[in-house]
Amino acid sequence: MSSSSSPKTGKREPRIRVASGVVAYSDGDDACDLMEAMGFTPDGWQRDVMVDWCARDTEDSPSYLTMGLTVPRQNGKNGDIEIFEYYKMIVCGEHILHTAHQVKTANKSFQRLASFFSDPAHPEIKALVANIRRTNGEQGIYLKNGAFIEYSARSRGASRGNTYSIVVFDEAQELKDDQIEALMPTLAASPTGYRQLIYTGTPPGSDSPGTVFERLRSSCLSETCPKKTCWHEWSIEELPDPNSTFVDLLPQVYDTNPAMGIRLDEDFTENEFTAMSIDGFARERLGWWAEKATVTAKISEKAWKALEVAPEDAPVADKTCFGVKFSADGSEVALVACDLCGDSFVLGLVATATLADGTRWIADYLSSHGRPESVAAIAIDGLRGRAALVSNLNGVYPRQAIMQTSSRDVISAATMLDEAIRDKVALHLSGAGQEPLNISALTSLERPIGRDGGWGFGGDHAACIEAASLALWACKTTRRDPGGGGVVL
Repeated sequence: MSSSSSPKTGKREPRIRVASGVVAYSDGDDACDLMEAMGFTPDGWQRDVMVDWCARDTEDSPSYLTMGLTVPRQNGKNGDIEIFEYYKMIVCGEHILHTAHQVKTANKSFQRLASFFSDPAHPEIKALVANIRRTNGEQGIYLKNGAFIEYSARSRGASRGNTYSIVVFDEAQELKDDQIEALMPTLAASPTGYRQLIYTGTPPGSDSPGTVFERLRSSCLSETCPKKTCWHEWSIEELPDPNSTFVDLLPQVYDTNPAMGIRLDEDFTENEFTAMSIDGFARERLGWWAEKATVTAKISEKAWKALEVAPEDAPVADKTCFGVKFSADGSEVALVACDLCGDSFVLGLVATATLADGTRWIADYLSSHGRPESVAAIAIDGLRGRAALVSNLNGVYPRQAIMQTSSRDVISAATMLDEAIRDKVALHLSGAGQEPLNISALTSLERPIGRDGGWGFGGDHAACIEAASLALWACKTTRRDPGGGGVVL
């Protein structure tokens, strides 16, 4: 659908712009022109943000040391990050750390920026590169002028011991105090003598454990906004009427999405409106910041880290089970193994994927290496992919080995894992491949189930810890014993 009265493009100016710094000039247009020469043409609103981010004072120092950007998803905030990082490396020789909440987000950002430095159409840029490190968990781009950028997820220690002059916090709505505190020492000896922090994200959901981004916003909007701070926000001020139609909200869609008519269109946005609650649409597409009560992750970081064990130090398994969790929206499926080892359990993430990858890979994994003879049970939860997976496993595993869970089972599984962590008998494997499980464990919240006080793990990234709870539950409840046997991840 379209509206003849609607503007053709979104509003370039943010609803809120705070800039508490002295500005003599800006390199923002130069930064945008440099990126445009690589074939990426910045939007007008991206240029405006870059003019602030690259502003300099009368002493030729950055006008802003803390920068915040919040704009609804898919408008192009990562474009601003790329322009800034690219310019700061090539022209200024900066040392940059780029962090994200999820491993896949950090990887995607790395791949995008690396493509500019490795484009054969621009040999003059390739000639600046000393090395591009592509090893998972160690991605980085290093230039001959001494500049570099390194990428990391934030779940556990985001830096590698280097010092940085710039730190980018992508997905800042998930950023917690302990994570930012762990990063501060990396800025203590900044090679430039100044330190810049960039926070980009969207309004946090009601179950988000992040506190830093919301606190920064409150500080920027207060009468005592810290010096050398800027904030750009595309948002609505109040939640729309619950009876609003898409046509009613269309002017607000254009006001809060500067990329409307560029990379977003009305048909796509109307589909979002149809699929979401009014609260969800207001937050995700209109940038609405709701009043949020303080929430706490279900599993404490201290308790989780204390239970980590290296694969080579894990005890021998008496029995092995698996948990498979399909998220409600189909965005993620997680496969986790659980070894029963005497009185303890050892959890290990096998893999995560989306439903776009199908379920055959799970069945192939569970069917290989003689697993039907060594695996006691497989617990599966989630309507989106369960039937297809069960169909693929039939004939490979006996019927009693495939446990299709109910809500009551999910409640029991969550409770059992919670108790096992408290009793210090739920160990989990260490290693880079376990990062999604660590992130899930440390960000998941208590999700009410039913009306009798039952609960399960919830939150934006709960699939892995839910799969872990199912695997442990299967180990504790199945009566099937095919002879035990460990699991190789």
